[in-house]
Amino acid sequence: MSEYDMVEVKIPINEISAINGNLTTPQGANAVVVFAHGSGSGRFSPRNQYVAKVFNQAGIATLLIDLLTPEEEEIDVVTTEYRFNIELLAQRLVTATQWLKQDLKTSAMTFGFFGASTGAAAALIGAAKLPDIVKAVVSRGGRPDLAGNFLEQVESPTLFLVGGLDEVVLDLNRQAMAQMSAETRLVVVEGATHLFEEQGKLEEVAKLSSDWFVRHL
Repeated sequence: MSEYDMVEVKIPINEISAINGNLTTPQGANAVVVFAHGSGSGRFSPRNQYVAKVFNQAGIATLLIDLLTPEEEEIDVVTTEYRFNIELLAQRLVTATQWLKQDLKTSAMTFGFFGASTGAAAALIGAAKLPDIVKAVVSRGGRPDLAGNFLEQVESPTLFLVGGLDEVVLDLNRQAMAQMSAETRLVVVEGATHLFEEQGKLEEVAKLSSDWFVRHL
């Protein structure tokens, strides 16, 4: 077996449909981070794949999943009706986490959520619904405001990473944090825009996120 064991998984969401994911488990991992992608994105997002690789190098397992079924994705490309359905995405995240809790490989691990953009709201709602399971959350350029009343129910320590040039989102993050009683931390990544595409900025995000999960998981 290689240093990392990577498998493609199918997670049933009802009797006929499933969502697809890539589960990567470093040898000796005792924590797993489930990714919630932003609108219109999925498990093949280069940014999230890069971040996941940094987590794997730190000994953390990762599950990159498509929160929509292939059929829903086809519809969403035309109508965009699913990508902003935060409640649906959050429920998929919960389903995937419960599936991991049943899987022999990951059942004993501690769990964290990494949410990007609108996926951050889904991650926070998921954490609110699974307070005994989800031990830490990271929001990357997130829209936590879309989690609404669930914010005050979140118990997981949450790190908010926002680009210094992403002023509207920075404001929304500060407002969301004010509604939370859980441990929170805001890190403004200077010189970064919403997607952290500037040189070295995504690396900074990955390192900060990895440190947060290592500390809390």
